[in-house]
Amino acid sequence: MNKSPYGSLNKKKKSKKRTILKIALLISLVAFLSVLGYGFYLENKANQAADRAFEALNDRTKSQLRDEAVEPLKDNVSILFIGVDESDKRKDDGNPRSDALLVATLNNDQKTVNLLSIPRDANVYDPQRQRFDKITHAHAFGGTEGTIDTVENLLEIPIDYYVKMNFNAFIEVVDAVGGVTVDIPYDHVELDENDKRTIELKKGTHHLDGRHTLALARTRKLDSDVERGKRQQMILNEIVKESLSLNSFVKLGDVIDAVGNNMKTNMTYSEMKSFLEYAKGGIPKINMMNISGDDNWTNRGYYWELDEVDLAEKKMELQQHLELAPPTNELTDDNQSNAYTSEESNDNEINQ
Repeated sequence: MNKSPYGSLNKKKKSKKRTILKIALLISLVAFLSVLGYGFYLENKANQAADRAFEALNDRTKSQLRDEAVEPLKDNVSILFIGVDESDKRKDDGNPRSDALLVATLNNDQKTVNLLSIPRDANVYDPQRQRFDKITHAHAFGGTEGTIDTVENLLEIPIDYYVKMNFNAFIEVVDAVGGVTVDIPYDHVELDENDKRTIELKKGTHHLDGRHTLALARTRKLDSDVERGKRQQMILNEIVKESLSLNSFVKLGDVIDAVGNNMKTNMTYSEMKSFLEYAKGGIPKINMMNISGDDNWTNRGYYWELDEVDLAEKKMELQQHLELAPPTNELTDDNQSNAYTSEESNDNEINQ
């Protein structure tokens, strides 16, 4: 009895399918192991970068406005982002001024973020120096701790963590995530990271690299400190979106290198990782906040005089978001005097 040729053909087809399946499984396994290996590599790299970036504050394990130290996965916390006007050219000039100050409060239950921009030239009380001055000078005279003390005194909330970045870190982070898409409000030629007017910004929506994004974040001459703060909030939000996107996974190594070499923070690596909980389920809702005020020219130069009523409202909003006991509705005598009182300064050399 002759065998059917179809039986042999079917066997060949089944054998071919099994071979293809084995190859597909092998490729999947290799891809999985590659991703897993890259993940372990990034984990080790991030741990090392966090060690390089870690900088504890002197004699400060927690804010004096806290009864005990916070835990990011359990408590509502605050983070102060400090952008300093420090570059390779300026690194030997002592403490730089702060060029950007943003306070983020994170509500653990709501998974929401309040992001407040503090105008660079805001006229505030500096507790360390016991005088009124531009808030940008708090870092020039008192470094990170002087800035934190001044912000805590201004907003009456604890600052639990800080993240400080210089020009180089900002540029490298933006480049590492592939740039950001932002709205530029006007045509302008701005200073680059070496204080040379080489960066040409064009009005409209554009995808910018790190150098151009830094220039946009710094520009302030054509509108106001408040508008400048809004631009910085927009840029920070775009950096977060790009960093959390799936397309940025392969770029994480570059991001880690950038922040490890040019960033300082009092967060440990485990604390940094805990903040990723806020990104589960997508980017958290971010409420952008600014403090209104008015231009004020004095014999000491230009200042941004904060509106005391609006400042009180913003303080209350931040305190409620952190679920702290709200302050009394009435301003204290000290707060009332802040709007009208300032001391003379002999430090004109940095009053720019």
